[in-house]
Amino acid sequence: MTKEFILAEIKRVGTVNGKSIGHKRFSNETGIQMADWYGKYWVRWSDALKDAGLSPNEFNKAYSDEFVIEKLISLIRELGHYPVIGEIRIKAREDKSFPAHNVFNRVGNRQTLIKKLAAFCGNKSQYADIVQICSELKFPGNLEKEKDYNLIIGAVYLIKSGKFYKIGRSNSTGRRHYELAIQLPETAEVIHSINTDDPVGIEAYWHNRFSEKRKNGEWFELNQNDINAFKRRKFM
Repeated sequence: MTKEFILAEIKRVGTVNGKSIGHKRFSNETGIQMADWYGKYWVRWSDALKDAGLSPNEFNKAYSDEFVIEKLISLIRELGHYPVIGEIRIKAREDKSFPAHNVFNRVGNRQTLIKKLAAFCGNKSQYADIVQICSELKFPGNLEKEKDYNLIIGAVYLIKSGKFYKIGRSNSTGRRHYELAIQLPETAEVIHSINTDDPVGIEAYWHNRFSEKRKNGEWFELNQNDINAFKRRKFM
């Protein structure tokens, strides 16, 4: 993997909410591991950021739970319902002041967030709409039972037919492959699939990443670096 390719990827995904990305998140976003650059091109991640024209961040305090809850309230009001993971991801991409989905994970899982949200809103009249929306969420028994009803297990897959590649999503990669294969004039081959709890959001991520290489619909003309980047990911 070349230094130029890694620098191009840093420039592409190098900032989140106005701040330079850390090397762990960079690895999660691109599939480029620390071993690909450490001791080869740079000794410190801050040096890689500088070479890419970005400024290393000073240590930042974590968002407070209250800040995260207030942001969640604003998104609930915007959507008119409690958000699924994909909606949180999209909001964070569109609004640089909105926390990333992993910040919400730090505060707690879906049920914990709802409990904290209910405690925050209490009997305050200004949050009556939020209390109503949360009261309509369906849980068997009580909130102590661990189950996320917005969790969707599926896959985002890369299929090759001829010289083009299709990026799509399905709850059953094998079935989708069969459905596509009988529709295509050339043999279709599944190159790789990524398991995910957010098929819609992860499909959109890869479509956006390869947007300049889109040929028609979900079909793209990819090179080997693109394919390798996709194949590095087992779960997103």
